[in-house]
Amino acid sequence: MNQNRRTFMFVATAAGLSAAGVNAALAQKAPAALPMLDEADATAKALGYVANAAKVDKAKYKQFAAGQKCTNCILFVGKATDKAGGCPLFQGKQVAGEGWCISWAKKAKV
Repeated sequence: MNQNRRTFMFVATAAGLSAAGVNAALAQKAPAALPMLDEADATAKALGYVANAAKVDKAKYKQFAAGQKCTNCILFVGKATDKAGGCPLFQGKQVAGEGWCISWAKKAKV
């Protein structure tokens, strides 16, 4: 294995472990302890976040489909019945359970 590949593998492994640690930390931190994400936040704006999925600009976000909301997104850290929960995209903030952003991805049923 050459040096560049070895370095890449090390960095990729470290990044994966770091991301797993962040997700675990978010899952353990009580959502009520996190402040709510403001729709005016720069990251929220960039990802088209709205606290109420019913207010999604459907003309702008054609990928939006009825029924999509944070609580049924794979990134949502919480239960499907939670009013709010964590999201690794918005570290240190909680998102509204009824919210939505362009990164929504269907949560697999287990």
